[in-house]
Amino acid sequence: MVIPWTRNLGKRPGSLDFSSCSGIASRRSILLRTLSTLLIFALVPAVPTLGIEELNFIVAVVDGDVIVASELAHRVALVTPEIRARGTKLPPRSDLERQVLERMILERLQLRRAREVGVVIDDSMLTETLTKIAARHDLTLEGLRAALESEGIDYENFTADTRLKLITTRLQAREVVDKIRVTEQEIDRLLEREADRLIERREVKLSHILVAASEEASAAAVTKAAAKAKDLVRRLRGGADFAQLAVRFSDGRRALEGGDLGWFSIGQVPSLAQEAARSLTKGQFTKPIRSPSGYHIIKLTDFKGVGPRIVDQTKVRHILIRTNEVVSDEDARTRLERLRTRILGGDDFMALARSHSDDTGSALKGGDLGWIGPGDTVPEFERAMNALAPSQVSKPFKSTFGWHIVQATGRRAQDTTDTAMRLKARKAIRERKAGEAIELWLRQLRDEAFVKIRLPGAEGEE
Repeated sequence: MVIPWTRNLGKRPGSLDFSSCSGIASRRSILLRTLSTLLIFALVPAVPTLGIEELNFIVAVVDGDVIVASELAHRVALVTPEIRARGTKLPPRSDLERQVLERMILERLQLRRAREVGVVIDDSMLTETLTKIAARHDLTLEGLRAALESEGIDYENFTADTRLKLITTRLQAREVVDKIRVTEQEIDRLLEREADRLIERREVKLSHILVAASEEASAAAVTKAAAKAKDLVRRLRGGADFAQLAVRFSDGRRALEGGDLGWFSIGQVPSLAQEAARSLTKGQFTKPIRSPSGYHIIKLTDFKGVGPRIVDQTKVRHILIRTNEVVSDEDARTRLERLRTRILGGDDFMALARSHSDDTGSALKGGDLGWIGPGDTVPEFERAMNALAPSQVSKPFKSTFGWHIVQATGRRAQDTTDTAMRLKARKAIRERKAGEAIELWLRQLRDEAFVKIRLPGAEGEE
């Protein structure tokens, strides 16, 4: 890791929708849908109702650990409404159980690996994360608990799942993500191909074709509408003019204007078109999108991005001490206090960073993190950095990544437009590589483990 990056959750979907669409979901349902995604890997207790003795046979052995049928049944019950909420048809029960069990196996393997390498999440970090989740939805912790439990989601299960996610994220960063490197040549190639995807968009101009098919329409009418929408997309891909097709075939109120919906600020984009507004390149259009009013085809006609950004930047270096089962918060703070005393006494910061920092990426460069601007790092780090005078060394402070001391070595006002584009390109490449590398790493964990499946109808020993 070169720097302890973090980002907030995306903004809420816009409050507007197309005139031909039905209303969007309430703020409450948006919150609960968002929170429900955090339960994909939920840790749940055994089913505490009738038949528990029958359910509690072993369905898998994972390196000496066991998964019992009651755990699997509870997890299947949790995943089922999530699948339905996405509009996906449920697979046969046996296939669903097999998929859920495989997910549980990978969880157990990651938790075991985390214990082996000393990755832990203490209660203070867990509480801090839960508080941030609540704050993003304008809730207190008690409000978050009430919102979850009103939907039948046990708060203790939710907190256990959150801890698991923090553990696996930190483990994956340590084992995989921190080792990923992105070259300048890779960034150049991505910018040549997809620069406009990476521009921070302030306004977008959208066009729209609607093929009407209400929720009350017959199955035959819905099928006919879907076929018509697919045919329109086929024509567009063949070079047909979007505006002409909209005038002829769209059931939307803006059909006679060629489907032109005009300009939207990015925060006011209708919910149905948000993904298109943020991800399409200029002139691209979507596949048919189903809504209660029919099938929509959205085109990104144009967009306006941010201009030059002049920001205040600080050049910093740091020493990071991570906590684990062996190194407590007090141990980390004490070690950094001693290092700070040595630096104030004349010892070289860079030399101490090379020999003591747990941030291996920056340690090789004497702790140097380069130039950092607003929002580039976690709030705790940014606050400590901004409070420093030139050459001053901070007192030890804690972030989600561990304990730090920081030294400010320079200040400047910088036009960051090109730098921001390159950082976005680097992040996009890194995320793609990380996704592939994590999948490979998980498969290696799985292949190296002893796993015996005892689920009826499934394979036995692997």
